[in-house]
Amino acid sequence: MPELPEVQTVVDDLIAAGVPGAAIADARVFWPKTIADQNPAAFCSRLRKRTITAISRRGKFIIFHLQPVLALLFHLRMTGRFVLARAGAHRTRHDQLIIRLDDGRQLRFHDTRKFGRAYLAGTHQTITGNLGPEPLSSGFTAKKLAARLAARNRQLKPLLLDQTFIAGLGNIYVDEALWEARLHPLSSSNSVNREQAAKLHRAIRKVLKQGLKNAGTTLGAGQANFYSLERRTGRNRYFLNVFRRTGEPCPSCAHPIERLVVGQRSTHICPDCQPLSKS
Repeated sequence: MPELPEVQTVVDDLIAAGVPGAAIADARVFWPKTIADQNPAAFCSRLRKRTITAISRRGKFIIFHLQPVLALLFHLRMTGRFVLARAGAHRTRHDQLIIRLDDGRQLRFHDTRKFGRAYLAGTHQTITGNLGPEPLSSGFTAKKLAARLAARNRQLKPLLLDQTFIAGLGNIYVDEALWEARLHPLSSSNSVNREQAAKLHRAIRKVLKQGLKNAGTTLGAGQANFYSLERRTGRNRYFLNVFRRTGEPCPSCAHPIERLVVGQRSTHICPDCQPLSKS
């Protein structure tokens, strides 16, 4: 599932392609369940003749800011991606939603597994209001992270994956951040001391910034992998230290990377660098 760096990469590509400023001529839904919160006819009617004034991100949501005031949000889930097509271009069977722009282009939501969802709301906070802090924001400090960890008694990895705790993190960047911080994913959150919390804070920001620099993580050539606009792939897989590197040597100590399951999620660690405290 695309995480913060992948979603932001899509937002940046849409902006670079000049989508903000275009008006919506009409829309057509081909998979009704793509629309999360209303029937497809109402969804399309509400979009018509609105202008896309800006595109932004909150957590893993892509937000199209519309005028007259309305927010169109997308959650890519596992295989959702956007395609900009010319007028009259052949529709593939996985183009679940097509938004026709007044400049003749079509913004298509392509979703092989059909798990992605679109939402319409008066403000995006209606959908995103329960999300946790943005990990790259100035307000996300080591002190605040330490306090949030101390206030909860949960295994560290499932807590970091909880979007109400921190917005935008997923399996890849949590594994990478925990390795950077030398913390075991099964550690209790309230056992993390201030020094460890500060290391984790630095690690989260480091791995996310690296993912952004590399335009996200594409792990292979399959349909379920991440693609940005026009099937552009991310380069970050070449910079991963533990994620999906089972059996390979740890970059720090050369011990083989191990795979375990935490909270039903495939997890990758170096057992030497990330020992689980007996306490």
